[in-house]
Amino acid sequence: MTVPRKPVIEFPTVSDRAFRESRRHLKVADIMSRRVITTTPETSMIQAAKTMGEKHIGSLIVRKYKTPVAIVTERDLLSRVLATGMDLRRTLVGDVMSYPLIWICPTFEIREAARTMINKKGRLVVCVCGNLAGIITASDLIRALPEAPETSMVVDDFMTRDIVSVSDDETVRTAAATMGQQRVGSVIVTAGDKPLGIFTEQDLLSTFIARSRPLDIPLGEACSGLMTSAPAGISIHEAARIMAAKHIRRLPIMKKKQIAGIITARDLVEAYAK
Repeated sequence: MTVPRKPVIEFPTVSDRAFRESRRHLKVADIMSRRVITTTPETSMIQAAKTMGEKHIGSLIVRKYKTPVAIVTERDLLSRVLATGMDLRRTLVGDVMSYPLIWICPTFEIREAARTMINKKGRLVVCVCGNLAGIITASDLIRALPEAPETSMVVDDFMTRDIVSVSDDETVRTAAATMGQQRVGSVIVTAGDKPLGIFTEQDLLSTFIARSRPLDIPLGEACSGLMTSAPAGISIHEAARIMAAKHIRRLPIMKKKQIAGIITARDLVEAYAK
């Protein structure tokens, strides 16, 4: 008779514990993006959008007389330009940019950065001795989220359950306007009653505007398939790990083979900041 083997319980090593503890005390300077792309208030929004699409970034710092004064984001593009029917070529960055800038010190710990981002509702600009040194986005923060009690909470408590969907026979232009009006960064593309794929702000910038492609293409031909998703009940830390590995900012959450919600990088930052 074979005696069943007892499961082996593995305890974290001293080095494992030290690594996890060190991540809890990461500073803004450790994770910020040092490559800051800038523009001017006189730049057209079509050029600003192309720059964001080509660089695969979601914002540009606006300089006036060499001084950082504001920020223009993909959300400004969607909500203030496309959703209102304004012309990308005639609209200037100065017409829609957001200000004031939210400044943060590079010596702040990432937990404080997360709280500042959620309280101030924006990307964080890092300042050293009065000079622009970097920028912190939600994506930067989720790549650094430590494995800690506050990140063991499940995504179900923080994901967006009200999913915005657009039919696959609607155009990219319609999807962009819908995202702007609803103030969301993505829409689920449906064929009939079934989800076909996802279309995001970055798809609009990188695949269409940066390449000067027309926006009257049907969404069914433009969306990305739902290749990356996660089951309901996973932790905030696991969701952050998946999103960082896949270089995505929103993750569909599945339950019983249906989309139960979407968790975004900003949702994860908000959960960590609590």
